[in-house]
Amino acid sequence: MKTFFRFLLKPLAFVPALIMIYIIFNFSQQTGDVSSGLSLKVSQKIVVTVNDVFDQNWNEAQMDHYVERIHYYVRKAAHITEYFILAITITLPLYVVFGLRHVFLFIISAFLCIFLACADEYHQTFISGRTGTPRDVLIDSIGIFSGILVSQVFCFAGRKTIFAPLEKNKK
Repeated sequence: MKTFFRFLLKPLAFVPALIMIYIIFNFSQQTGDVSSGLSLKVSQKIVVTVNDVFDQNWNEAQMDHYVERIHYYVRKAAHITEYFILAITITLPLYVVFGLRHVFLFIISAFLCIFLACADEYHQTFISGRTGTPRDVLIDSIGIFSGILVSQVFCFAGRKTIFAPLEKNKK
């Protein structure tokens, strides 16, 4: 009976990854103006928060200057963050549910995530005001490799603690 439930639950382990893929492709579906406007709002919030927290008393021109300076980095940080979360949502089920370990876990997780990053960039070439660039895939890869490494460290540390019951069931 346990095996039957495990068989049924295996595909459900990737629901968080599917949700993350949906979110990433949904953001990529936005036109260039909408996407830029969204990240510009985030940049403005960051500058306003820094101004308030550190009591900088910047005028409007200074704030606009700082928004312009960080806007590119905010956009790229969004790429890294999205793919960091995606890598975690793919790596953890591969470890916990499917039992992949070590190099195999890293290679399969990296391949899946990089494939999705390439597909996303290709998808963006069909959206008005957007382009797909290999540089963005490289930026996405920073998040991917970081997410996989964090997941592997978590899984390695957890193998003697939270995942120990799973290891005992396999023997």
